[in-house]
Amino acid sequence: MTSDAITRGTRWLAEAGLRPTRQRLSLATLLVGDGQNRHVTAESLHAASLDTAEAVSLATVYNTLRAFCDAGLMQEVTVDGTKSYFDTRMDDHPHFYWEDTAELTDAPADQLEISRLPKAPDGTEIAKVDVVIRLKRV
Repeated sequence: MTSDAITRGTRWLAEAGLRPTRQRLSLATLLVGDGQNRHVTAESLHAASLDTAEAVSLATVYNTLRAFCDAGLMQEVTVDGTKSYFDTRMDDHPHFYWEDTAELTDAPADQLEISRLPKAPDGTEIAKVDVVIRLKRV
């Protein structure tokens, strides 16, 4: 990991007020160290950590991803109600889910139009709308 990548990871944690433990800093550097947004699963982030000097257990990866989400650093995107992806891009935007590779990527937000949503049931309000567009190659 480069010093620039570590600095980005440290800054990212500091923005959320998270203490930069070795494990958090290692995972943060993998997630934002190059300045690019990421869509990861706990398993893919765990695999990436095994290639670093600070390998992190899968349980720690799950706990850390949850802490990052709770701190507002990432958002969780669920596909099929069973597969969770974690996204470092925090603005509202749609996603493409590639069925053949199980990959989640950003879809162009400027091309999405939602003209009307159903009324929320009494005593509730809509907290968020997630748009996942499933793709299959032809």
